[in-house]
Amino acid sequence: MRLPARLLPLALLLAAGVSLTVAQQSNPPMAGGASMNFALISSAFAAGAEIPKQYSCKGADTSPPLTWTGAPANAAGFALIVDDPDAPHGTWVHWVLWNLPASAHALPEGVPKRDQLEDGSRQGRNSDRKTGYNGPCPPGGQTHRYFFRLYALDGKLDLAPGAARADLDAAMKGHVLAQAEYMGTFHK
Repeated sequence: MRLPARLLPLALLLAAGVSLTVAQQSNPPMAGGASMNFALISSAFAAGAEIPKQYSCKGADTSPPLTWTGAPANAAGFALIVDDPDAPHGTWVHWVLWNLPASAHALPEGVPKRDQLEDGSRQGRNSDRKTGYNGPCPPGGQTHRYFFRLYALDGKLDLAPGAARADLDAAMKGHVLAQAEYMGTFHK
């Protein structure tokens, strides 16, 4: 179908508007004007590098230090999940932690393995059914990836200490403003 020349500019404007609308719907802005620079790092190992033994079952099995920047200004708190998607029988959960205060920008090395921390943060059960951090411990001869995922949330979560990862995932649904991810590997 051929358009009359006088309708061509109108057709182009309409097409551009439709394209812009489709692009906005397929790439929606993050809720609450979240920063696209939300980042999680560890001073203990580089992104994608080997996690030092002291943070594994071959060492002291303490949690590594973590620091984050660029959190959304309207974040009311944070949650952290550490897991191993390469485990032989499905994803292995190494740590679940939530209700970190909005003022927090770091976790120190060796977070105590208690249900509730002094700042009000709560920890849940990992796949070993223990509270707190449980470091890398893959089967011999295998290298696994360990994902540290930090979530900026719009409010505190009403979740009892000792909850499992599935409970945390359900409680966070609809409350995540932004997510930062850091990955390390470990070989035993």
